[in-house]
Amino acid sequence: MNPKNLPHDPTRRKFLGACCASVGATGMLSALAQLRLTGAIANAENGTRVAGATAPDYKALVCLFLAGGNDANNLIIPLDSSATGYQAYATGRGTLALPQTGDAKLNVKTSDGHDYRFHPAMTGARDLFNSGQLGVIANVGTLAVPTTKAQYNARSVPLPFQLFSHSDQQVEWQSSIADKPFVTGWGGRIADVTDSLNSNNSISMSISLNGQNSFQVGNRVAQYSVSTNGSIALSSSTGATGTNLQAIRTQAQKDLLVAQNNNLFETAFGGMTSNAIADSDLLATILAANATLPFTTTFPTSSLGQQLKTIARLIAAAAGTATAGPSLSGLKRQIFFARIGGWDLHAGQVNAGDHTLGAHANLLGDVSNSLSAFYNATSQLGVANQVTTFTASDFGRTFNTNGDGSDHGWGSHHLVMGGAVKGGDIYGKMPTWTGDGTGPDDTGRGRWIPTTSVDEFSATMATWFGVSATNLPLILPNVGRFAKPNLGFL
Repeated sequence: MNPKNLPHDPTRRKFLGACCASVGATGMLSALAQLRLTGAIANAENGTRVAGATAPDYKALVCLFLAGGNDANNLIIPLDSSATGYQAYATGRGTLALPQTGDAKLNVKTSDGHDYRFHPAMTGARDLFNSGQLGVIANVGTLAVPTTKAQYNARSVPLPFQLFSHSDQQVEWQSSIADKPFVTGWGGRIADVTDSLNSNNSISMSISLNGQNSFQVGNRVAQYSVSTNGSIALSSSTGATGTNLQAIRTQAQKDLLVAQNNNLFETAFGGMTSNAIADSDLLATILAANATLPFTTTFPTSSLGQQLKTIARLIAAAAGTATAGPSLSGLKRQIFFARIGGWDLHAGQVNAGDHTLGAHANLLGDVSNSLSAFYNATSQLGVANQVTTFTASDFGRTFNTNGDGSDHGWGSHHLVMGGAVKGGDIYGKMPTWTGDGTGPDDTGRGRWIPTTSVDEFSATMATWFGVSATNLPLILPNVGRFAKPNLGFL
């Protein structure tokens, strides 16, 4: 059984976080516990920005989390007619198998003897892959140590806590530590190490577009939650000044928050809330001053599309492409988090009459279209080479079907996108396609033992982001257990 804090015995930090989060839930502020503890209104020194004046040392890392466990066995499939290619795939997948023909074929630079294509709904991702801005990382997953099938069956090596559990595997993916209780996320640890590169600390370098997450939890840098409409302000308020009732109420709330208190928790809560409000006011001012978007890309109207659109706007404000007013100039490093749910498809994964349609196709299409729009926006902003986006998920799914869907798996395939990505290739080893338990990486039903660890995947991006070899073990304590701390896709 995993050691965890019981609900009635929280740590002080979790207590404060829970208190602040509950306030956000009631409409005061969203995810208040995750807001940066220090914040101030931008001063006149920020000045007016010049379009295109991109900071050459700016970098952003964007985590796109597919909550629920994506069935990557239909994200990318073999096309060749060999016995170990499409024939094995179609037999093993059964009623979930996609047709062999399609218009999303991948021009893979390094062949493993098979031809591949994305799901037919992923034409945007296909185009990015074939033009070299997107790559596939094969069979990635949580590992405590490198693990063979014999070791797994004998339980002779430590395994990740609570394999196949949504909540545990989400946390382990986002912490990149599979054999210890959660403390911080690997994105949060990167922020702690690299925040010194930022000369502007008015708003946290870690920004979430989808509420609290484990990935961005750090010891020093806290995540700042915003909505797709921008900053999250006090509810029922039209501003901090004025004579109308809502403005008067808002000012009264602010006055209460800055009042002196003898109680430690009340003082901490008031200070965190006041700084959160200041951050909200600052961000609202920045976005209002740059209401005209510095890119013409049309984003999908979906939640994911709008999350990535807002991230593009925030990158513009920090990277030097915002056109007027105060800015986030001086933020040389930013880490973003976006999330799309709905991937736990135990049923209804494909349409019975056409396997290229259904719930999974809709989700993959949204991811593909949103990623394509986001890359185009970063390209228009002149920062495509400075922004790297990657997918993550709880786990993969079983290769064979339960009749109408798939069940919880382990290893999965993921995408990485950006101008710095050495795209057009598949990194790592694709699993066998039988799903009958006979393959060297198949624990049964096509639950693949990962052949690439989350640590290796994460370390490659951390190095690109500016983490030194000396600091890499601070970010990823277990990375030394694995053979490839740099997979070479950046």
